[in-house]
This record gives sequence, C-alpha cells and structure tokens, in this order.
Amino acid sequence: MAASSLQSLKPTLPQSFASPNNTSPFFRSPFLLRFNPSFNPKPLSSSFIARSAAEPQERKTFHGLCYVVGDNIDTDQIIPAEYLTLVPSNPDEYEKLGSYALIGLPASYSERFVEPGETKTKYSIIIGGENFGCGSSREHAPVCLGAAGAKAVVAQSYARIFFRNSVATGEVYPLDSEVRVCDECKTGDVATVELREGDSVLINHTTGKEYKLKPIGDAGPVIDAGGIFAYARKAGMIPSAAAP
Repeated sequence: MAASSLQSLKPTLPQSFASPNNTSPFFRSPFLLRFNPSFNPKPLSSSFIARSAAEPQERKTFHGLCYVVGDNIDTDQIIPAEYLTLVPSNPDEYEKLGSYALIGLPASYSERFVEPGETKTKYSIIIGGENFGCGSSREHAPVCLGAAGAKAVVAQSYARIFFRNSVATGEVYPLDSEVRVCDECKTGDVATVELREGDSVLINHTTGKEYKLKPIGDAGPVIDAGGIFAYARKAGMIPSAAAP
C-alpha cells in the first residue's frame, strides 16, 4: 500500500522511519504493506509486529552493562536459523527465544550475551560497529534481543532491514553513534543511554567518556508504543485488537 494512502488514514503519522544512515522511507517496509483500509482487523497472529509478550518501551533512560561486538554482526549470529521455529507471540517461546540471543557469535567472544541456562541477559546495552544486523531479513533478530532484556543497540551503522525490523517490532532502540564507540568500550562497562530531543547520548561511566548519538527521529514514537501495529492503534489508524 502506498505511503500516501497510509498518511490519508491519519495525517499525524510520522512521515518516515528512515535510519539516520539512509534515506529510504520506512513506509517501504513490508510490514506497512500489510495495512489495508478495506480489511476487517482481527487480533493479530503476527508474532513479530505485535509485542504480545513484551511491554512497550519507555523512551527515557537505559542504564546497565554494555555488551560489545564488532563489525558485520549478521542475523545468523544474532539468532541462528534453527531457532526460527519459536513463535514470539507465545510467552514461553518468546522467553526461550531470548535465551538464544547472540548465541551464533564465534568462540572469540569469551563472554556469552546470555549465560547457559538463563533466559535473560545482564547486558542491557549492545554496542556494535558497522553494518549491525546484516544478512537475512528475519524479524526474530531484534525480537530475541528484546526478549533477552536488551533495551538499545548503539552501532556505527545498521543493515537497513534490521533497523526497520527493530522499529516495526518495537523491541529495541537502534541508535547510531557519531564515532566508533565499539573501539572505546568493553564488555562489562557500565553505561547509560539518555534519549533526549536532539542530543541523545551514551555515557560510559567506567571510562568517564560521553558519546553523542544521532537523533532517532520519527522512529522513536513507534518504538515507544511497542511497534508499528501498536502505534497504529494508538494513533487511531486501525481499531484496537479487542474491537469486534
């Protein structure tokens, strides 16, 4: 469905959800193509877009430990294909999905993102390099990170599909750093991400350094709401899932 049709449904919908590193509008996402003004919405079975097992994010401050990775972390490393049979709309499987987050990283990563036998991570902020989330377009990638308890990813750049999937699912905030933060932070550093209008920052309390983050723009309110469908309901674009 064309972006103009979506905008006609609710003029206050943000105009685009592009990553700060690309200008392709989020309206081209296949998620938004599922909107159809003639269809009668029912409770969604999509396990990826409706965060049925997770609460909407609060867009304020995230504080915790960092987990640092390098460049070109692909979706096979974030969540290997063998775990894609798990259905995130099922609360038990959503939790189990989180236990496998970043399990595909090579053995050179001595620290596991989620310890064996656990379902939640102790790291709430992931710091990456270039092209984070490259590879296949699996929505499970941001979902498993959110299920594990991660709140934000701070990377030098993102694969476009990962950025869009993060916004559409509302699981994690994909934030762009202005410098290569992954070279200056270490796994286990204590950090805070502050999302502020125009000047969001990452503060590394272990090193005492502060890094400016690029504004997340119109994608922010969608993640705040818990994903694109939750945002659309909140904005009145589609009826509530509970509506007859």
